[in-house]
Amino acid sequence: MRLLKPGAQQVAVVAALAATTLLVTLLVWRRQDFLGVVLALVTVLLAAVAGVAGAAHRDRRGALPPPMPSLPAPDGLYGIDADTLETLDNREALRAVRERHRGR
Repeated sequence: MRLLKPGAQQVAVVAALAATTLLVTLLVWRRQDFLGVVLALVTVLLAAVAGVAGAAHRDRRGALPPPMPSLPAPDGLYGIDADTLETLDNREALRAVRERHRGR
């Protein structure tokens, strides 16, 4: 048997229904003992879980897919790494490297 991982929307719905059920139970019973306090705390916990899961679902739904990587600019420096470019701070040296790569 394979169990599927529930999504944020399903978690939000189940937690909200459980919190509502416990809240109605608390209002009908009107218990003011240890069990009433425990039920109230569980109700608050379930409401918080429902809120966080609902926010996660909303954020995931509004997220855009990651952008496609763009191609490098055609300046003729495809074979040079960042360390080499960092050491070449002179414009004449960069020009010489470009000319050397164009000659290949």
